[in-house]
Amino acid sequence: METTIGEFLRTRRERITPEQAGLPPSLTRRRVPGLRREEVALLAGVSPDYYQRLEQGRTAKVSDQVLDAVAQALSLSDVESEHLRNLARPRRADAEARATRRPSRAVPDEPLVRLLEAMGDAPALLLDARLDIVAANAAAEAVFGVSGMPQPRNAARELFLHPDARARYSNWEAIAAETVAQLRLLTGRRPDDAKLAALVGELAIRSEPFRQLWATGDVREKRLGVVRIVHPVVGTLEFDYHVLTVPARPDRSLLTYLPQPGSPTAEALGMLLSWVADRPDAAGQEVPAAARESDGDASSATA
Repeated sequence: METTIGEFLRTRRERITPEQAGLPPSLTRRRVPGLRREEVALLAGVSPDYYQRLEQGRTAKVSDQVLDAVAQALSLSDVESEHLRNLARPRRADAEARATRRPSRAVPDEPLVRLLEAMGDAPALLLDARLDIVAANAAAEAVFGVSGMPQPRNAARELFLHPDARARYSNWEAIAAETVAQLRLLTGRRPDDAKLAALVGELAIRSEPFRQLWATGDVREKRLGVVRIVHPVVGTLEFDYHVLTVPARPDRSLLTYLPQPGSPTAEALGMLLSWVADRPDAAGQEVPAAARESDGDASSATA
């Protein structure tokens, strides 16, 4: 699914009213939501014809100053402003993406995998720049059942194409919106990444919720938030998640899940990890009824 600068600018225009932009209310009936092209041009200090050419993708000679002025006129966030520059200059974005891939040849994944394992009871995943799951520690395996995911294991594919995904995440809508906004940002940063484009295309073809979220044009960098997972063994688990960058591996990130200390989730996670340790082949699987009775009802820890 192609991302164009015109599509992005249009969705950003539509979310801002003239009043929010500091313009006087229109005296005539507006045919489109948000700002008109000529109003954005006025706010950015360029001619309407120049701004129209920008939305048409004619960006060969656009300056940083103009892009910054448009970003300010549309009240873009820092991440959205970066995305605008990437769409306006895809060759520069691709050159920067290639530069970030060079160090990965010299630095192996093994030290990062050891770091995951050293995190102990905190579930953690190692992701690549396409949200493929490179590695998971034992706690993440117990919570998510990563080894049972179809290859290639990908966080976005699992979220949108797994038949039970909505049942697994009690706040699925929020997590889905964050994931799509992150994927849009990644496509701007890596415009010539054929595998990333294929992933977006696959999700767009197979998932109506993905298509609807993609059409919003939202762009965000996923750094921290809350996820609520409905686990078949211990019930609902609520984690604060954090995405950590790896300076030595710009194409890798660590996604960690932390329960609040002393919370029902912390207690339930401890019970789950203890149960899995006694049954190493049972990670990510539902407990048989007889076994659940022998261990006690762990789901009561989240009540």
